Amino acid sequence: MLSYIIEGGRKLEGTILISGSKNASLPIIAGTILSSKITKLYHVPNIHDTQITLKILKLLGCKVKKERGKIVIDTKLMKKTEIPEDLMRQMRSTVIMAGAILGRFKEATFSYPGGCEIGARPIDLHLSAFRKLGINIEEKGGFIHCKCDKIIGTEINLDFPSVGATENIILATVLAEGITTITNAAMEPEIEDLAKFLNKMGAKIEGAGTNIIKITGVTQLKEVSYKVMPDRIEAGTYLCMVAATGGKVKLLNAEPEHITPILHKLQECGCMIETNQKVITLEAPKKLKAVDIKTMPYPGFPTDMQSIFGSMLTTAKGTSVLVENIFENRYKYTQELKKMGAKIQIEGKMAVIKGVRKLSASKVESHDLRGGAALVLAGLAGKGTTQVNHIEYIQRGYENLEEKLQTIGAKIKIKNT
Repeated sequence: MLSYIIEGGRKLEGTILISGSKNASLPIIAGTILSSKITKLYHVPNIHDTQITLKILKLLGCKVKKERGKIVIDTKLMKKTEIPEDLMRQMRSTVIMAGAILGRFKEATFSYPGGCEIGARPIDLHLSAFRKLGINIEEKGGFIHCKCDKIIGTEINLDFPSVGATENIILATVLAEGITTITNAAMEPEIEDLAKFLNKMGAKIEGAGTNIIKITGVTQLKEVSYKVMPDRIEAGTYLCMVAATGGKVKLLNAEPEHITPILHKLQECGCMIETNQKVITLEAPKKLKAVDIKTMPYPGFPTDMQSIFGSMLTTAKGTSVLVENIFENRYKYTQELKKMGAKIQIEGKMAVIKGVRKLSASKVESHDLRGGAALVLAGLAGKGTTQVNHIEYIQRGYENLEEKLQTIGAKIKIKNT
């Protein structure tokens, strides 16, 4: 088991370069399947989830070559249409591969996906959308087999603005016949980035970033080079980690407009924030103030930042109230924070956090990606040496986390425990 060993209580100060977005990279990598050609991607983070996605491409018959600063993907010899079950169960986002495979081959086989322990994340919306596109679906023995003669564009209204379902519909219909319209589509910046990438390849996608997306099918796509957008959740995480230690940080290669709700809440906490194009500067007060937060689909406050803020607010002055409206099991991290002296009460979707003067060191367990990062934050801000176990969850979404934190003064290292 790999663990982070953190000596807390140190004020973090310095500059951090934000990596490419995990949540944008995964559907874009899947989208390379549609071109049947060579794609060059820049700024793809070297993390567990992108490594698994690239491994799937190789097993499907694609060629993947990592060069300095870029990944070259050649999908023209790909023939297999079944996503390997063991890799499918490692993370939920592998389901995005299905839309791309269907878009190109009109056939795909996969199992139900796995991932973090943050509650039910059904793929019913994905399968319902596939059926509306004329795709036949058979479920047997935990496997889902999708097949059709052709994909016909249609109108699809999503019951919930699911990011994954929106991305899967886009990938499945880029090469479809006719026009597909998605209403109540997710509006996250990562969807806009996927559409920019596909449009550069020759797709015709309009409205990405709004709740109505129109995809006009094309017959073929071309070779492209593309740079993935910055990771907005990584940016928010580092801002909160520095704020929790009373420090100061400058983020480079960040997109302030992607994290407006995060910046507003940090300002409510008493942080001084300046933005200039792709640079964000934060200076924390001596003591943070309590705030109330409700998670909502974009452009609301992101669910991926709820645990990070929850951890930061454990030592804020006053009482904070969090309401989690997206995933039902996203408060597991609070049990670990209580081991460090946090005062948190959970009531259904709500967490009531009464700020304490200081957290104390402890051995704590990661249960999911963002909850694990929240425990690292607690260790950085707390007193003494904290051990965060099962960091493989954290490594799924943060590139060189310990190295970046070390550059701004953190005492953190990886240890095989």
